[in-house]
Amino acid sequence: MTPSAAASGPGAPGLDIPSVTVAPGDTATTTVTVRNDSDIVEAYSLEVVGDCAAWTTVEPARVSLYPGTSETVTIRLEPPRSPEIRAGEMPLGVRVLPTEHPESVRVLETTVHIEEFHELHTELIPRRRRGWLRGRYRLAVRNQGNSPVRVGFTPGQQGEELAFAFNPAEPKLEPGESTEVGLRVRTAKPVWFGAPATWPFTVNAAESRDEEDTPGDEPTAPAPLDAEFVQIPIFPRWLLVLLAALLALLLAWFALVRPAVRSAAKEAATEAVQPRPTPAGQGDGQTPGAAPGGGTDARPGGGGQESGAPAGAGPGGDGGSGTGDGTSVGGGQQSSATIDLETSAGETKTGTYQVPQDSVFGVTDIVVANFQGDEGLLTITFGDRKVTTIALETFRNQDYHWVTPIKIPENDTVTVEVTCQKPGTPATGRQAAGCHEVLNVSGVLSRTTQ
Repeated sequence: MTPSAAASGPGAPGLDIPSVTVAPGDTATTTVTVRNDSDIVEAYSLEVVGDCAAWTTVEPARVSLYPGTSETVTIRLEPPRSPEIRAGEMPLGVRVLPTEHPESVRVLETTVHIEEFHELHTELIPRRRRGWLRGRYRLAVRNQGNSPVRVGFTPGQQGEELAFAFNPAEPKLEPGESTEVGLRVRTAKPVWFGAPATWPFTVNAAESRDEEDTPGDEPTAPAPLDAEFVQIPIFPRWLLVLLAALLALLLAWFALVRPAVRSAAKEAATEAVQPRPTPAGQGDGQTPGAAPGGGTDARPGGGGQESGAPAGAGPGGDGGSGTGDGTSVGGGQQSSATIDLETSAGETKTGTYQVPQDSVFGVTDIVVANFQGDEGLLTITFGDRKVTTIALETFRNQDYHWVTPIKIPENDTVTVEVTCQKPGTPATGRQAAGCHEVLNVSGVLSRTTQ
């Protein structure tokens, strides 16, 4: 329907323009009939005034009429589809200006009803999130319509693994206004191991209708927004590989390395506690303490304990004393003698034990004690045979044993020679004035046959 009105030329009243209804983006027309009731030829200029002037035209915009004639002009309304063209009523005016009688100008008025249109623009940023339990998204919403709207959101997911929360839940937007809505997505339970789990979902944005909305005026909802939440495992695959490698190394340690280390440590400890005898042999390479051609067997030990019971006494020597006791054993007596030798620092002294007349002493054991920890040199001699030479600082107690006794004939001696370089510190904690060594020699004292 095209409404129309009439306007008479100068002095003659015209009619107002009927109201017009138009939808943004569409076109509506109305007409105005201009009549010249004067007695001269008159030209009329028509111009649209008011808020609608930007998108309203008059065709033709100028008419020339003879007296008593009229002409109909068309008013065309073409509002753009824009949020700036608000829905509701807007005034429209058409000014008619006579050229010959400008004082007779008239303005024809009407009302234009702008219909509503709804258009929402939505965007979800980002479309993909990764997390252990939750992810955050942003919904950008803009009201591209020409009336205020309240926007609601509806999430969609195939299962029930995800929970959704919008903030704000239903924002209200004026025409052309935009806002951002926070979206939080949360899973019901974590993924402990394995590959990441992907949960796709959708978000629908739609206008929330009020009770006063016109029935049947259904707004057009935008297309659903697709997104997904990638739930990563608490313990990633590389961590499992690392834990497996560490476990394998730990098992290898307990199965292979630890026994070997303990065995090596035990062997080192055993070697550390063994004595370190330094017997000096004769030049012919015989076993220390063996008589020439005798085939004796010496067995050095670390116990430092005497063997055999206390036995008979023997005469003392220069700088030392020798004592001995004897008990009968088979064809001889088990006998032992002790040489106690004290030496001043920087001096050399000897102590002896002499085999009695008409006797043979078969030596099987000797024990040397350096209880002060003196430093120097100690030499043991059986008769004219040197048995060993020992550095004092290398031992505190040292013993030697022979399976085959070393025989010392009558009147020969067991001699201990000590060169004192530095006295040691005994248990009292004060350095001694001189060196002090003790030698115990044990064996079988037998009588020679007459």
